[in-house]
Amino acid sequence: MGGPSPIPGASPAAHDRVTDETAPIRLLAPADPVVLLPNRLSKADWDGWIQERGLYFARSWHPSFRPLLETHDPGEPPLEGGLLVAKVQKGTYVYTGLSFFRQLPAGVPGAFRLFANLLALGR
Repeated sequence: MGGPSPIPGASPAAHDRVTDETAPIRLLAPADPVVLLPNRLSKADWDGWIQERGLYFARSWHPSFRPLLETHDPGEPPLEGGLLVAKVQKGTYVYTGLSFFRQLPAGVPGAFRLFANLLALGR
């Protein structure tokens, strides 16, 4: 996840962040495998996050990427660049600005469930 994009000219431009760890999450693609397999994610998976939702959310991206969620701090515009997925040949490229680096060490169950879903995209 992250790093240079295998799609020429497609690296997302990242800048935005969501500092409110309780900011609401809206799934943009509720039938996408990222939110269904192997774990069916729900509103509860966004509970208990610490310090922030994420940082370095993309502001723009190549059309081959699909945004999967929207969130924002109170009073701020909606941000859709926190989790982007693109098919690349036989694989999948994931760009995420979600703060897994805080959530996983803290043992946040929903972060583990989402991370497992992202890892399962390769099968």
